[in-house]
Amino acid sequence: MTDPTLRLPSQRFRAVLDLGEGVGTLPPLPRSLGRPELDADYDDEASTLTVFLHFDTGQLHADVTEGRFDHHFHDARGRDVNGSPWKREPTATLLDWAHRFAMQALPVIPDLLADAEEAAEWYAAGLSVYARDTGPVPLEIIEVELEGELMLLPWLGSGTVDHQHIEGDDHPIELLWDPLGGEPSIRIARAWLDPRTDQPRTAAEHGVDCNAVGLSASEVMSWLEGVYVNHHVLAHPAQVIVRAALERIAGIR
Repeated sequence: MTDPTLRLPSQRFRAVLDLGEGVGTLPPLPRSLGRPELDADYDDEASTLTVFLHFDTGQLHADVTEGRFDHHFHDARGRDVNGSPWKREPTATLLDWAHRFAMQALPVIPDLLADAEEAAEWYAAGLSVYARDTGPVPLEIIEVELEGELMLLPWLGSGTVDHQHIEGDDHPIELLWDPLGGEPSIRIARAWLDPRTDQPRTAAEHGVDCNAVGLSASEVMSWLEGVYVNHHVLAHPAQVIVRAALERIAGIR
C-alpha cells in the first residue's frame, strides 16, 4: 500500500522575505555545540515568541517578549533535564546568543509566519517563487528544497480511520478505526519515529480482527507508515521556509 519509490519529486522554491535589520550580524556560536536546528512559534494574544534551538547534544527553548527571556533545557531527545546539558562557559555564550537572536526575530516573526503560510499556498498552486509587495525595504531571497510526498492510496479497508498524536517518546501517533463509518475511536495500530534511524516504526494492536478491518496487518502497517512519513516526517513547506529564514537571521545560512 506504500511504495517508497512512488514519490512526488522534490522541488526548489524561493521566497523573497522581509527579515528586518541586522540579518547575519550575530556572533558565532561555540564550535563545541555544532550547528543548531532553529524553529519558532508566536502567541499573538501574549505577544510572546518561543524559540527552539536543537543541537545534537541538547536543546534550549525560550519564551521571549520585549522585557522577558524565560528559558529551559532538554536533552537531545527532548526530555526535561535539570540545568544545562553543556558546560558553564558554552551555556553562558549560548544564552547570550539566543537572547540576541530572539530580539532580532521578535519584530519580524508575526509577518514571517504569515508570509511562510502564503508562500506554501503559492507552492501548492505550482509556483516556484513567492514575493509580496513590501515597499522599499531590504529583502532576503530564501531558497529551500521541498521534499515530495509519498503517493499514498486512500484507506481501502472497511469503515473510517483517523490518526492523532498520543503521549510518549519519539512522537507517537495512533491509528483509530470505526467499522460502521462513524467517528473512529478503536485503536488498531501505532507509529513512532525510531531515534536511531529517524525512520517510522509501526506496530499493530493485539486482538484486532483483520477480517473486520478489511486489510491484513501488514497492509495496515504499510499504509500507516506512509501516513506517518507524509504528515509527521516531512516538514510542511511553511515550516521549511520559516526555519530557513531563521537561519538567515542567525547568520548560519
